[in-house]
Amino acid sequence: MALSNNDIFKKLRVAHKLRDDDIIEIFKLVDFKVSKSELGAIFRKEGHPKYQECGDQFLRNFLNALIIHLRGPMPKKEKK
Repeated sequence: MALSNNDIFKKLRVAHKLRDDDIIEIFKLVDFKVSKSELGAIFRKEGHPKYQECGDQFLRNFLNALIIHLRGPMPKKEKK
């Protein structure tokens, strides 16, 4: 039984105690615009009429933004 992207996203949300506003701010770190209604559709149960599947690009952008949120931006490399 494999986890869907929606399941992974939900588990990350709970593990990091994130609210919708927090998630929207995190997405802004990678210049990815998302609305509250879009988040609501992703967090719904699979059988719900307004359920939306979380795509690979959506989850990838969230993971990249979450890394920046938790660790901070990557330091710039010095040129020799």
